[in-house]
Amino acid sequence: MSDKIFVIGNKKEEVVLRKKIPSLDLARENKKEIKDLIKRMRVIMKKANGIGLSANQIGFQKRLFVAQVPDEHGHQKFYAVINPEIVKVSKEKISSEEGCLSVPIDLFGLVERPEQVVLQGYNLEGKKIKIKAWGLLARVFQHEVDHLNGTIFVDKTKHLNKKI
Repeated sequence: MSDKIFVIGNKKEEVVLRKKIPSLDLARENKKEIKDLIKRMRVIMKKANGIGLSANQIGFQKRLFVAQVPDEHGHQKFYAVINPEIVKVSKEKISSEEGCLSVPIDLFGLVERPEQVVLQGYNLEGKKIKIKAWGLLARVFQHEVDHLNGTIFVDKTKHLNKKI
């Protein structure tokens, strides 16, 4: 199996990236396979210098993502969320530059998103989790849930910019 990250611009890969991924039935999934997929996704994300990666970005039709973002103390916190959903958003919005591992590396764009969110989902053991996030973590959660819903940040930005 390849560790290739799917990209827009490749028609076959973009079809996969544009599909809404249905929820996983954790009772029917092989826990070891899901655990192995999460480990693999973490390695691929780090190798690509990313801070988030959804399963469909590497060709798996599984509703899950991984993310690793520094907390307010600079410590790296790793997240693996199965069946993630944004259940609450703040009224306050903030525009910030985003890029994506599935978009050519030098393209970025300003995306307006809620400043704070509450993300709900499940961990690998099937335990329900709820995470209140703000700042970069809230942005990453929204970006990855968008991926699982078939949306890419280029759909939400008015201007794509090239980084030099």
